[in-house]
Amino acid sequence: MAILVTGGAGYIGSHTVMALQERGEEIVVLDNLQQGHKQAVVAGKLYEGDLRDAAVLDRVFSENKIDAIIHFAANSLVGESMKIPGKYYHNNVYGTLCLLEKMNEYGVKKIVFSSTAATYGEPENVPIDEYDRTLPTNAYGDTKLAMEKMIGWFDTAHDIKSISLRYFNAAGAHASGKIGEDHRPETHLVPIVLEAALGKRPHVSVFGTDYPTEDGTCIRDYIHVSDLADAHILAVDALLGGAASAVYNLGNGQGFSVKEVIETARRVTGKEIPVVYEERRAGDPAVLVASSARARQELGWNPSRNKMEDIIASAWQWHQSRPNGYDN
Repeated sequence: MAILVTGGAGYIGSHTVMALQERGEEIVVLDNLQQGHKQAVVAGKLYEGDLRDAAVLDRVFSENKIDAIIHFAANSLVGESMKIPGKYYHNNVYGTLCLLEKMNEYGVKKIVFSSTAATYGEPENVPIDEYDRTLPTNAYGDTKLAMEKMIGWFDTAHDIKSISLRYFNAAGAHASGKIGEDHRPETHLVPIVLEAALGKRPHVSVFGTDYPTEDGTCIRDYIHVSDLADAHILAVDALLGGAASAVYNLGNGQGFSVKEVIETARRVTGKEIPVVYEERRAGDPAVLVASSARARQELGWNPSRNKMEDIIASAWQWHQSRPNGYDN
């Protein structure tokens, strides 16, 4: 019996594959390598192909006995989703539909979906609870919410049980240093800060210093990528154990401001890290932090790498050893 990881060559997907390998699971990876990296797949059988290609899915399902699926494959750049939403609806929503139809055809009834806290939009409460309103403010978040709803209807019609995991910012790298974060282009704060520490960027841009927070910069929820991988595996275990479909938030339990992230990176790296302060970006909320109380209680998830120093130190190890990412 195998676990299929779609998007398993990507950042969080590859760390989940590594975690599955560490506990001896049989792994199948499907990735079109549009954003992922073949070098990041350290275990399992890799199929290079797209979810929207029926022939590829037939090969995956006919050649392997798939027990459950962890579904990461998606486009995920918020800004790009607002410029070319069609790309996001076709890849994310239609791609998931193709996957669900093949799951039903081949009798695979368990799926863990890597969703996003962007499904909530502007938060009504902080920290955000699973029962809060979902009203995405960008096309990316809207596609993820549509995917969640579609998966839910496949449960109603075909008894496909699912757990959707909503979270904000993954950061850090695997303790082995074998895999890490390498996006093209890079839009995440922690790797951007570390690229500046390496001299690959002239500075870090900080957008807005007049937010109603302690230091005036935005506060965000950061989770170590290996803790996220653990949560996805716990969700698989829950489904295989007979759990009902559910949605869980994943959060660190505290937020970190942009300035805090930069100051922590300066301490960890010993580098100056130049900063340029710029105007606010439209649509950036002051504070985004998710409550993970339900995931901790029901899934037994206990993130153990929740100090910003530890998150940045693991990322710094990766970026120092691979300053050009997987191109090294």
